[in-house]
Amino acid sequence: MTGVVLRRARAADARAAADVWLRSFAAALPTVVRPHTDDDVRDYFRDVVVPLRETWVAEEDGERIIGVMVLDGQLLSQLYLEPDRRGLGLGDRFVALAKERSPQGLTLWTFQVNKPAHRFYERHGFLVAESTDGSDNEEREPDVRYVWRP
Repeated sequence: MTGVVLRRARAADARAAADVWLRSFAAALPTVVRPHTDDDVRDYFRDVVVPLRETWVAEEDGERIIGVMVLDGQLLSQLYLEPDRRGLGLGDRFVALAKERSPQGLTLWTFQVNKPAHRFYERHGFLVAESTDGSDNEEREPDVRYVWRP
């Protein structure tokens, strides 16, 4: 994807990053109930994600945020792309960056219903470490923990 730069998020990016998250979540996970309103998600990105986590955005042509990735130590806690930007290599770039930033290994969670995410992460060398019934996540949705070790 030419014209797309991965860079650290700034405070001014919080709303656009949250909106990417909202659109991507809705498109990829239509059956998963979200426990927070859109405004709650935007507030969380503004108050927690961007200022307190290692948050990266994909910026297209210096104007539009089309992807967001959040690292919290070895946890790849968020990776969301605009729905029309999937399958074009942007996710691959984010995962390569995550591995570069955490060369000792990564872990992440995804919902069991998100089979495209399973294929994506497995293609990048992540292995299933555990599956749960979802009782420990806010959505109460069965999930899977993946790990990557170099």
